[in-house]
Amino acid sequence: MNNPDISIGIVSAPKIRFDLYGLFYDSSTGKKVSGNCVAELIGNKIVIKQNSIEILSADEVILYPNDYEMESFLIYDVTIGKDFHWERKERQRFNGVLKIIKENSVLTAINIIPLEDYLTSVISSEMNPNSSLELLKAHAVVSRSWVLAQLEKAKDKLINNTEFKTDDEIIRWYHRIEHKNYDFCADDHCQRYQGITRIINENVYEAVDSTKGLVLMYDNKICDARYSKCCGGITESYENVWEPVKYHYLVPVFDYKFEIEGLDYDLTKEENAIKWIKSSPHAFCNTINKKILSQVLNDYDQLNNISSENNYFRWKVEYLQEELSEIIKTKSGIDFGNILHLQPLERGYSGRIIKLKIIGSKRQMVIGKELEIRKLLSRTHLYSSAFFVEEKDIIEGIPQKFILVGAGWGHGVGLCQIGAAVMGELGYLFDEILLHYYKGASIHKIY
Repeated sequence: MNNPDISIGIVSAPKIRFDLYGLFYDSSTGKKVSGNCVAELIGNKIVIKQNSIEILSADEVILYPNDYEMESFLIYDVTIGKDFHWERKERQRFNGVLKIIKENSVLTAINIIPLEDYLTSVISSEMNPNSSLELLKAHAVVSRSWVLAQLEKAKDKLINNTEFKTDDEIIRWYHRIEHKNYDFCADDHCQRYQGITRIINENVYEAVDSTKGLVLMYDNKICDARYSKCCGGITESYENVWEPVKYHYLVPVFDYKFEIEGLDYDLTKEENAIKWIKSSPHAFCNTINKKILSQVLNDYDQLNNISSENNYFRWKVEYLQEELSEIIKTKSGIDFGNILHLQPLERGYSGRIIKLKIIGSKRQMVIGKELEIRKLLSRTHLYSSAFFVEEKDIIEGIPQKFILVGAGWGHGVGLCQIGAAVMGELGYLFDEILLHYYKGASIHKIY
């Protein structure tokens, strides 16, 4: 293995507008193309037009840059944050090869690029390129490990059930979508990849170059290195978020240099979880420092009001009865009537709810796992499933208001991005950051 090429699906649409900066040549005809283009499906052929005049027609189009370092292409109307609260369209610019294929009666634009170049974009999209060098190096190793682990899984065709469903229970988890015609998508469902749209500076190039070929390994296998924005003080175990498989390097980690005496860390117990969420313990990710948060959070990620009472470490959401019952009905397709109780049945090691019982005036049901809970209790996604519920203004047994008090942002498994950013600012080296979050793993150079 030596810096393999990977393919990333950028956008799917009936028509795709793109600009070619410099000379690109078509793989089948050798024809050179440059400038403003539109791709559309006419009949069963992909047709490329310039100024409404057809210049190429084929079953698939692959455009190679004449000079990889100098040429680039821009794609219009790329959706980012799909299904999240920051969803929007952007123009994005890319290096490498542009491939356009037919897929499900629309066109899909794919970027083919070497893995190490892909990583320079990922860590500039997931992180601020002006972050500490050690944080960027740590994330480069994490992202490289995750990519290579997913490619191995796809090669081995490791497919698991993602749902258990009865009349009274829905337990569902969400893997990265397996893409048939490319390796990864460009959005949060895989890893954020926005080409050279984001600022990429020398810090990023140094982080990727100095860690080239380095991956996390456990038991002679590349680690499936998961990460989330903020663990909330304790990371979660893999099997509580996805399929019931134990990864010994994805286990609960207290996000500090030592455990604090006097705290009961068994957050699987309801009373301990509530006490934990109400508290503000020492943790690397317990920060409202905007300079540090800006290393991890792009403008569309950031809360409007970051304060000691509402941030990524601890947060609060309030719903009126009518709003919550309508959200749950819309998201689940089930009419629960008035919502009477949201009852946690099972929590993970970080206090995240794995199973939640929704009790309504018309029916009740158990739902899980954590992302399914987050989806059903928000118009987009609840920050995390580590929360407890306060029922207010109860009239004839029906709460008129629900207050959800929570901890962390995301699934909480593996590296905590905000915690890692704080560690980088405190002077921890990238390997110290990695081995803090991935217990028992080791770092190896594989190319």
